[in-house]
Amino acid sequence: MAVYVDDMAAPFSPKHAPGRTYVMCHMIADTDEELHAMADRIGVARKWFQGDHYDIAKAKRALAIKYGALALDQRTLAAMAALKRHGEPMGDPATAKERRHAQYERLSAAREAAKAAKEQGAS
Repeated sequence: MAVYVDDMAAPFSPKHAPGRTYVMCHMIADTDEELHAMADRIGVARKWFQGDHYDIAKAKRALAIKYGALALDQRTLAAMAALKRHGEPMGDPATAKERRHAQYERLSAAREAAKAAKEQGAS
């Protein structure tokens, strides 16, 4: 089991702190329990939980890595998150993009088949 952080660098200017801008990235984990435990450990409030990930500032990213999170590029982390959202294990980061592409192809084929069946039934 593991926690992962990406290298995204999205600016975020909170309304409560005019003039302040944070550089944000994502944090995900194999389980919600691991994700929340890391968030607690690095001082990220639960209000930043986005349903399947946390948006965290770069300073918190550094802490997460210090405490064992694995750093990934943004596309790999996004592929892993998409796999998990569709009920598949995130698995090995080294194969995540390839597995996500295969998953996308399967889902697209299923949608096309359903569409064709619907059209055939309507005729």
